[in-house]
Amino acid sequence: MSKIQAAKKVVLQFHEALDASPIDAIPDVLAKHTGEHYLFRGMHPFYEQHSAADAARVFWQPLHESFSPLQRRVDIFLAGANGVEEHELGVNDENQTWVCSMGHYFGLFDKPWLGIPPTGKMVFIRFAEFNCVENGLIVETAFFCDVVSIMQQAGQYPLPPHTGAFFMHPGPRTHDGLLLEEQDPDAGKQTLAVLNRMVQDLHQLNVSGEDNCPPELLERSWTDDMIWYGPAGIGATYTVRRYQKQHQYPFRENLGNKVFNGHVARFAEGHYACFFGWANLTNTSTGGFLGMTGNDTRADMRVVDVYRREDDKLAENWVFIDVLHYLSMQGLDVLDRMRRSLLP
Repeated sequence: MSKIQAAKKVVLQFHEALDASPIDAIPDVLAKHTGEHYLFRGMHPFYEQHSAADAARVFWQPLHESFSPLQRRVDIFLAGANGVEEHELGVNDENQTWVCSMGHYFGLFDKPWLGIPPTGKMVFIRFAEFNCVENGLIVETAFFCDVVSIMQQAGQYPLPPHTGAFFMHPGPRTHDGLLLEEQDPDAGKQTLAVLNRMVQDLHQLNVSGEDNCPPELLERSWTDDMIWYGPAGIGATYTVRRYQKQHQYPFRENLGNKVFNGHVARFAEGHYACFFGWANLTNTSTGGFLGMTGNDTRADMRVVDVYRREDDKLAENWVFIDVLHYLSMQGLDVLDRMRRSLLP
């Protein structure tokens, strides 16, 4: 069995055990499947946890307690060696094997979570999970989920109207995102090359300060009918030109001094690729983005991107941004504001 296939097996066994575990046994499940110096990275307000026990206590047990029974629905599953390049500021270790799982959890929202009042109804939780596997154990996890979308489903949406559309995001148009079997290595190399070309184009935009690039620049790496599935607060958008109008231009025009910090992991397998950073991007709000006024605070964006390639271009992109962390760095604690507003 190849190193990549072995890593997939480790993660699949972990997920199976976690999903079947009683809540009080979750710490034991994590302890069995993780390494001694395990690191869990979570979005606001969970942040970094430096042991399996803390990750279980702070994140997994409350999640399973509030949304029960919790059902995992995976749309994309891939693995690969870390492809972060040497010139980037992120981690550079091609010997790392990472596994990405992306999709939705479904559950009945019967108990409060993060102060969000329960609805007693079914909710969906968009998630992307990255696991680094070494010697048959998970040594690092990054877990992103769309907290703002859960607030929205509970009638507590905290931000101005979306510039795009927000709905339950589907999986790949081609319905082939579960890469459980060995894939053609050349296909993964091609996908990573396209992704790296796109990342480099964006980096050059940041350096140049050009905020209104022509669609031809995006069309170097994207199909004309590309779909960008953004997080709650921004929304999804369709076609290159509508993507520019509904996300790229508002993003670029209302955020200044953008600096790309690199990725922790970036890899591809078959026609799929993904990355995450901690943080990917640092910028300053000049006013307007996510309803924020302009300020001088440098704030970080922790972002996940998952891609599907079609021929020699990217066709679909699922995006997670730790929106609440980004706003908290600018002095706005969205969850605290919500909790205060619900007090009698």
